[in-house]
Amino acid sequence: MVIDTEQITEIIRETAALDVLPRFQKLADSEIMEKAPGDIVTVADFDAEIRLTKALGDIMPGADILAEEAAARDGVELDDYQSDNATWLIDPVDGTRNFSKGDSTFAIVVAYVKGGQVEHAWIHLPVEDQTIIAERGSGAYISGGARLTSSSEEELSSMTGLLNLKGMGEDVSVEHIRSRGETFSELRNHRCAGFDFVQLAKGNKHFSLYRRLWPWDHAAGALIFSEAGGHVARVDGRAYHPLSRVWGLLCAPTEQSWQDIHDHLATPN
Repeated sequence: MVIDTEQITEIIRETAALDVLPRFQKLADSEIMEKAPGDIVTVADFDAEIRLTKALGDIMPGADILAEEAAARDGVELDDYQSDNATWLIDPVDGTRNFSKGDSTFAIVVAYVKGGQVEHAWIHLPVEDQTIIAERGSGAYISGGARLTSSSEEELSSMTGLLNLKGMGEDVSVEHIRSRGETFSELRNHRCAGFDFVQLAKGNKHFSLYRRLWPWDHAAGALIFSEAGGHVARVDGRAYHPLSRVWGLLCAPTEQSWQDIHDHLATPN
């Protein structure tokens, strides 16, 4: 089946307009819940996920749908999750904590996976009403606008990054990463992978490092950044798989800069 990228874009924009933006900076306390210790969800997450799940299911009956809130509710064991079937990945509100605090750093993220590869990806920034789209082999671009190109390779001291301090694995301490990170020009943690990947694809940031891998958080962004010219791989050097929960993902402008950043962060002081 041929995916109509603009049709999916309009579904995502409609979801933002109907279920997410009306609640931005207007959430009641009763509309914010804790689904696990330190992990919150809002009514906007639930309503947006319901709308996206139905719309995408109607477009492609028979495809699997792996959505964040339903997976949490149904107790899906992602470490053991395998599917060769076409699969939609949905994060209805990526950056929920930011959203709940009235911070505009949040996104709606959708990816289409087939044969173990991400084939199409969408990251929508609701407040800006901007959607970043990628199709495998066809580049990454702003919907209705310009094609995106990631940043060029630079010296480590000139690079800006988006960093999870535990991203290099259990054998590398937070204190070590923080110390080694002082080499870079700037390090940020937006607490929203979708927003991070947009900044990478636009060339506004050079690299990102993630600890925990969730399909709905990272699959779309990995394709978008790769199609914008970047290099994406697990911190152990292996290829990224969208349904894998293996620890650590590093994204950088080129394969050489990926290796330089990796070696710098992993090298003892």
